[in-house]
Amino acid sequence: MADPDWRAGAYESQGVRPEKGLAVARMAAHITYLSEAALQRKFGRELQRDGLSWGFDADFQVESYLRHQGTSFVDRFDANSYLYITRALDYFDLAAQYGGVLAEAFRKARGVRFCVLSFSSDWLYPTAESRDIVRALNGAGCRASFAEIETDKGHDAFFLDEPQFDTALRGFFTAAAQTRGL
Repeated sequence: MADPDWRAGAYESQGVRPEKGLAVARMAAHITYLSEAALQRKFGRELQRDGLSWGFDADFQVESYLRHQGTSFVDRFDANSYLYITRALDYFDLAAQYGGVLAEAFRKARGVRFCVLSFSSDWLYPTAESRDIVRALNGAGCRASFAEIETDKGHDAFFLDEPQFDTALRGFFTAAAQTRGL
């Protein structure tokens, strides 16, 4: 919204797009998709070229990577849509209409089997919050399986080759199929 081309959200009617602001927003968000260990392993302090430039170009590989993520995002996403989605995530509170009691939100889901998986290094959806969901499911009388996958790959671990994740999912689906006699 600090991009001068955002124009209070009326950028399209004025023939501009807040590309710089959207790119920076994506770059900032993208950092949270990887853990510190994953960022270090992937980029470390590697430079883009030999020697220090002491300029403000993308000297480090991580800067180049984040800039690429920002500019490629601008090509496929609308700034106002991004703002509305992030606001919807901020406002979302499953327990709000149940007096703040999360278990009440799941009462009608009895008989449904849930699988809750978390990644130990996920900053966006920390394991503690997944455990809260499992406690609420159990409190509502739902069947819930839970596994914390030990990984240093952060939130993006579900996109990557993570054998423990695959094993946990496969086990859940196999058990569900056997329960149904499939």
